[in-house]
Amino acid sequence: MNITVVGLSHKTAPIEFREKLSIQKTHIEKTIRVLTQYPHIEEIVILSTCNRLEIYALASDNYQGLREIIQFLSDWAQIPVKELRKYLFLLLQQDAIMHLLRVSAGLDSLVIGEGQILAQVKECYQLSQQYQGIGPVINHLLKQVISAGKKVRSSTQIGTGAVSISSAAVELAHKKISSLSTRKITVIGAGKMSRLLLQHLISKGVTSINLINRSVEKALSLKNQFENLTIDIYSLQNLIEVINKSEVVFTSTSSEEPILDYQKLHILENNIAKNGLACIDISVPRNINSNITNLKNVQLYNVDDLKSIVYENFENRKKIGRVVESLLEEELIAFNVWWASLDTIPTINKLREKAETIRIEELQKAFSKLDDHFTKRHQKTVETLTRGIVNKILHDPMVQLKAQPDIEARSKALKILQTLFNLNSIKKISPDI
Repeated sequence: MNITVVGLSHKTAPIEFREKLSIQKTHIEKTIRVLTQYPHIEEIVILSTCNRLEIYALASDNYQGLREIIQFLSDWAQIPVKELRKYLFLLLQQDAIMHLLRVSAGLDSLVIGEGQILAQVKECYQLSQQYQGIGPVINHLLKQVISAGKKVRSSTQIGTGAVSISSAAVELAHKKISSLSTRKITVIGAGKMSRLLLQHLISKGVTSINLINRSVEKALSLKNQFENLTIDIYSLQNLIEVINKSEVVFTSTSSEEPILDYQKLHILENNIAKNGLACIDISVPRNINSNITNLKNVQLYNVDDLKSIVYENFENRKKIGRVVESLLEEELIAFNVWWASLDTIPTINKLREKAETIRIEELQKAFSKLDDHFTKRHQKTVETLTRGIVNKILHDPMVQLKAQPDIEARSKALKILQTLFNLNSIKKISPDI
């Protein structure tokens, strides 16, 4: 068994390609169900964000497991494997584990140290649990990865002053558009990214916006979180009407198809040409078709255009990143110790089975010699007592065996246990006492 990852990110693929392979939350259950049916994939977890799609798997065969995941992605996006391979990265075991640790810590993000990625890792963990995609190995890995992400942020300054995708988008707008605070601004979407957009718009002096969302109730819930910001709420049915009176539009929705394109906006062409329209699309798949730039006086930016903003933040974080890397190396070692301890489980189970067999056998002999005054209640007390004694005797050897970091020493200890306790010949006795 080996842990593998197949993925692509802002480092390996442009947004035009990433959006084709994006797996929305509504499709996660189906994706997990399909992938776990492949013969060489035992456990699966899917991390899909605006900047990455990564599929982590516990595979019974590295080569076959990777082939199955790549073929799934090819079928999912309707892209030939030959073309797909140009944009994918493939990592095995140590490299895959360290990559996930770096992702959770924010070191692999477009915005180094961003906090949102840790929440996204938590969510993909919860979804994999909910849809029964993971077993003991990836479950243990994700729990440790999430814990490491929290530890990194609490023990270093990697997240201090870190910008998110949303804040980078607002910073880009602030640099590209003069007098942002006086502009007529519209935000489309009412999720987490939009909430962050509103926070950063306020920091730039914005006092009022239009908010468009499919669910008006969700938009109202977001509005109630911002008492100092005037928010006018509209449904998607009013989209064109609101765009017509806007100068800056931010989009952040989960729509899998563009909600704005040339066909929808060309009826506003004269007004846009006169007043100008800047669109900042931070969604993947993109919410805005690039053909809107055929309209005069339209500016369009997407997540890949944020790199210049992010670079300024990057140089200040290199030193902190080196400290974080050393912490993650410790986490990798800890996981490897746990992983190596898995080979002790069959022997430990046999030892427990042997001890339990002896315990039951001796109890049966003892109970057969006692008279009727020895009640069922007494028998239950004695049974609990003997089980507790066995567990306490075995506890320390089990713990020490699992924690032994020296693979050779642990292997020798396992063989000695098997020989001393004759674990290859266990006689099972019915626990009918």
